[in-house]
Amino acid sequence: MQSARIWTRLLGVEKTVIERVEAEESDSDEGGPQDVLIVMHARPARGRRRRCGICDRRCAKYDKGEGRRRWRALDLGTIRAVIEADAPRISCPEHGVTVAAVPWARHGAGHTLPFDETVAWLATCCSKTTVTQLMRIGWRMVGNICTRVWHDVTERVDLLAGLRRIGIDEISYKKHHKYLTIVVDHDSGRLVWAEAGRDKATLRTFFDLLGEERSAKITHVTADAAEWISKVVAERCPGAVRVMDPFHVVQWATEALDQVRRDVWNTERGGKGRATAGSKSLKRSRWALWRNPEDLTEGQRAQLAFIAKAHPVLHRAYLLKEGLRMALKQGADTQQALWDWVLWARRSRLAPFVALQRSIVRHWDAIVAASEHHLSNGLVESMNTKIRLITRMAFGFKHADALIALAMLNLGGHRPHLPGRQAT
Repeated sequence: MQSARIWTRLLGVEKTVIERVEAEESDSDEGGPQDVLIVMHARPARGRRRRCGICDRRCAKYDKGEGRRRWRALDLGTIRAVIEADAPRISCPEHGVTVAAVPWARHGAGHTLPFDETVAWLATCCSKTTVTQLMRIGWRMVGNICTRVWHDVTERVDLLAGLRRIGIDEISYKKHHKYLTIVVDHDSGRLVWAEAGRDKATLRTFFDLLGEERSAKITHVTADAAEWISKVVAERCPGAVRVMDPFHVVQWATEALDQVRRDVWNTERGGKGRATAGSKSLKRSRWALWRNPEDLTEGQRAQLAFIAKAHPVLHRAYLLKEGLRMALKQGADTQQALWDWVLWARRSRLAPFVALQRSIVRHWDAIVAASEHHLSNGLVESMNTKIRLITRMAFGFKHADALIALAMLNLGGHRPHLPGRQAT
């Protein structure tokens, strides 16, 4: 009996009776012909038998199922180990005939709970090569395990509880316009929800999970100017303050400036399709025009001084871009400074900036709210950067669910911890 307790501790399992342990020759080629496999014959402890693998309800036995099966356990040193046990079927009043639950593994899984937890922890900390070589499994199996572990978290934790100020954005995770929609909690800094898709139906799924009562408690929503976001937010939480990140407004101005630069460059070429002295003078000017004045190099400052004298239209566009950037930093005076900029842009006779001021007026309340409520989408953009890194790590996952599970395990505030150790 003492030996049986030691084996259960080595496996990291509970409510399990180890009947006997034996070694057999492994059919794997990893360790050569002398490689062995430790097989632990087990059964659920009394009180854990004949339970539904889905709802854990005690049920009547149906039949013996397909006989004995094995679950991969954590390696014992350098030797692989498995648990072998009967897999009878039970008849559940709710879920019908299904395989009985075992205390050492999740329903339908081929690995023990400590094995799953170890793989999930490694996936959040290491490269995929490290995980696959250390645990001796395929990378897609890592994705399946992360999905299982995260599903358990969602079963015991309400991730959407207490939401008041949220940020919404989308991020590309694969070619051919594959996107994730993400929701971030500004108060806790956690990623609280992610789903494949970038449209109204996808975002409505989030608010359906949140529910009408909790949606009404949302006070602030930060996002870009995407129409599919603003319409759903107005529909589901009309009392929330819409906040548009100043970063995106300056990004609009930068794009308008670049359009003017291209127009001036084409004008200098005279529509002849070949380089001229005037067009050559604008070579590599984009970086000087885009950067903030305090970050310019000496060469870029000289290039801007030349543009001011040789290309006054382009220089006026540059001043408009910088004027908008400064207007958005005026704190309590932002609204007046921004309106002065709108009037300036209307008189500029630069089509891209005339169109830009119309967009700013159309989203006026959301843009001004950023300075009034001291909110931005910076946290969401930071989360996007981290998800891009995770996307590179998750390359090879077949489904978006595995990527979402890995992102949520990393950024959702419920990182897995190694079995037998307290969470840090």
